[in-house]
Amino acid sequence: MTKVNVYVTLRESVVDPQGIAAKEALQTMGYKEVENVRIGKLIELELDGTAPEIDARVKEMCEKLLVNKVIEDYRYEIGEVAGK
Repeated sequence: MTKVNVYVTLRESVVDPQGIAAKEALQTMGYKEVENVRIGKLIELELDGTAPEIDARVKEMCEKLLVNKVIEDYRYEIGEVAGK
């Protein structure tokens, strides 16, 4: 069993209203050093297969469903599931 973490973020050219709100809230709370906040998402997958198969399948999953390629970028890390 292999664990894959997919990190999805908005492209730099896309306005991040959630990030703007978080930045303003943090600054209001006294964290004046915060200059920018971008908020993304983490998708955790567990799947079987060889490393090349997993790499190809995860890329396919991201391109077809998990990521909106118009406004989002992604990267992923492949690792083993602990204790399995």
